[in-house]
Amino acid sequence: MLNALSVGTYVRPHRHEDRHKGEGFVILRGKLALLIFTDTGEIDFERSRVLSVEGACLGMEIPPGVWHSLVALEDAVIYEVKGQPAGGYVQAEDKDFAPWAPEEDSRESDEYYQFLREAALDLQRSAESVL
Repeated sequence: MLNALSVGTYVRPHRHEDRHKGEGFVILRGKLALLIFTDTGEIDFERSRVLSVEGACLGMEIPPGVWHSLVALEDAVIYEVKGQPAGGYVQAEDKDFAPWAPEEDSRESDEYYQFLREAALDLQRSAESVL
């Protein structure tokens, strides 16, 4: 499927627990940060990546059970591939939301999004300093 993310979009950290539900992303347009988290909600900067058509990383595969979120650094479009168990995609069973992250459209989500955005910008600066 294609996913479009605008700057300012909050994607609540989540994981796909089922062993068949890994997913992969390939960036088609723009730039975004794929943030990976520990089980306690800390950002794992070693495993997180900036995806960009002009950068060093065009895509990434996320194994089942890994907490993650996306932050658009520029308006972006990604091609997303999801593994599915027998029976196919069921939206209600697709993901488990992180208990340590606020719900989308909640009052707390704006502040948490700003935290994620700053982390994404730090990741971008770090990636640029390596190049």
